[in-house]
Amino acid sequence: MNPRRSPNSVAVRLALFAATLFLFMPGSATAQEEAPGWKVRSPFGPLGLATPNTIRTGAGLPGPDYWQQKVDYRIEATLDPATQLLTGSETIRYRNNSPHALSVLWLKLDTNLCQPESKSQVLAVPPLMFGESVFDFTCDGSGMTLERVAAGGRDLEHEVMGTIARVELPHPLPAGGSTEVEIDWYMTQPEYGYGRTGRDGTLYQVAQWYPRVAVFDDVSGWNLTPFLGAGEFYQEFGDFLVALTVPDNFVMTATGTIVNPDAVLTDEQQSRLARADESEDAVAIITGSEALSNRGRSASGAKTWRFAAENVRDFAFAMAPDFRWDASSYDGIRIQTFYRPEAELWEEANRMSWVTIKHFSERLFPYPWPHATTVEGPNDGMEYPMLTFVPTETTREGLYWVLTHEFGHEWYPMIVNSNERLHPWMDEGFNTFIDIESVEVYFEGEPYAEAISIQPLEMWTDHSIAGSEQAMALPPDEQHDLFWAGYFKPALMLHLLQYEILGKDRFDRAFREYTHAWAFKHPTASDFIRSMENSAGMDLDWFWRAWVYSTARLDQAVAGVSVTDVGVTEIRLESLGRMVMPAELQLGFSDGAAEIVRLPVEMWKLGPVYTYRVTAGREVTSVTLDPRGVYPDDDRANNEWPR
Repeated sequence: MNPRRSPNSVAVRLALFAATLFLFMPGSATAQEEAPGWKVRSPFGPLGLATPNTIRTGAGLPGPDYWQQKVDYRIEATLDPATQLLTGSETIRYRNNSPHALSVLWLKLDTNLCQPESKSQVLAVPPLMFGESVFDFTCDGSGMTLERVAAGGRDLEHEVMGTIARVELPHPLPAGGSTEVEIDWYMTQPEYGYGRTGRDGTLYQVAQWYPRVAVFDDVSGWNLTPFLGAGEFYQEFGDFLVALTVPDNFVMTATGTIVNPDAVLTDEQQSRLARADESEDAVAIITGSEALSNRGRSASGAKTWRFAAENVRDFAFAMAPDFRWDASSYDGIRIQTFYRPEAELWEEANRMSWVTIKHFSERLFPYPWPHATTVEGPNDGMEYPMLTFVPTETTREGLYWVLTHEFGHEWYPMIVNSNERLHPWMDEGFNTFIDIESVEVYFEGEPYAEAISIQPLEMWTDHSIAGSEQAMALPPDEQHDLFWAGYFKPALMLHLLQYEILGKDRFDRAFREYTHAWAFKHPTASDFIRSMENSAGMDLDWFWRAWVYSTARLDQAVAGVSVTDVGVTEIRLESLGRMVMPAELQLGFSDGAAEIVRLPVEMWKLGPVYTYRVTAGREVTSVTLDPRGVYPDDDRANNEWPR
């Protein structure tokens, strides 16, 4: 999103981006302000990225003084399906790795979005249109009550402010120091909670459900962007020990591994899991007939499931009495799918999951956790470490798309931890981009593979509307068309960078190096931009300026063709829009020959007009710009000569 030095200037800078960026034409003599203090005279001028330092270097890498906080959680919670009451006690161990002493901790209480007096409810934040789907951020719960906040047996002063809370520490926490804070709390589990958590009958998908410490980083200090629904979450990495007590007729899955399998699984289920851990093909841990039989079984008591997870940024869980449960193994990773007996398409879901995890592990970064699990249910699609929620779906294609998309989030942002509440294009956009290749792998040779690859470009006409389109750099809460600006426009942007500007090998290497450099860290937009440019060996500020920080449009044209006195054919090309891109020409000759000419973006360095010359002795009979139709050119009628 917006590269910045001070969080207080975010709104001003974004407003100026929207209002003033790209008011100039290439070669214009009048400078326009890109943001306060930034002067740019051409599309090729430098972006006003954050000043590099020993924490975040000019090469887009973590510097020798890079730091981030570590937050560990021990949670004991009980969910009573009879009352929907979720009660919990947690101990937060906070390690201050920053060079600053901290006198307070800020907590995130996302479930307070459900309160009638929350900003989201008062404003009646409208649902977002996601293609043909409607993503509703309403909530029918009552929020979270903090019964006790304490440290060392002493109650701590605290103040709840909507979806955040300020906790006064008993004494400043010095650099390098640790502290523990204890919290008792309760909430009512909503039937539908802001598209993230909820239930469908006896199936529960529970997320963003416990008090979490906000991120304190070197860029913004405390990250306290309010939760209004569209922005997802930005968390510190840490270790979790979680004990969940539920009726004993429920089957549960969660972030982390089960540490007490003898207490919660039958001998037969454990035997089947052992077999699945040696199999690339799905093994039924709970069969369809067993799931239907379990559906009618009443609880005779309670059961406590204990989970442990290391180096993750959140914890979620799901449970139902009638889950089918399939499992397989890829490279020592347990691949699991949980679904209800009626979800027949999900019999293929484990294979889809296996292929997805393998593809992303080989393509980007090895999957780092012991299991990758997806759960069928009421949520439209959401991701948490090791655990994703995916809707039932009605077609194989629809199921694979959402399943691979949510699993793709295990890389962005569960591993490469960008701030989703500020940078949707670095989260949903990166993920949509990698998902398209995943679909092409799984559906190779089928029409869906070809259709999905061209979908972002086809969406340009309907979504990139002059005068109403917003810059990708805006936060999700300010996007009227997040489906486009957060998901598919970034995917189109990266596709063009990959194939039309850098080339696939060069791009893939740079993207992979960025992923490895920032795994389990907090990259910003400046870090990504610098990392890609340094890895690829190309100045791309002109590219990011057009795609991320403006709504610039592309219109390349063949303005005319003439022949000089010495027989040289001059082809006059123009860049009529505010976006500059490389050009591809297809030339036809009088002898029937054809030739493809690729011109780098530097052709526009001297202004919006460029003349390409063809050696004397060859008669040019036709010229076509962008003959493959890969660019989102606003006016393709002027791409041909003769007209």
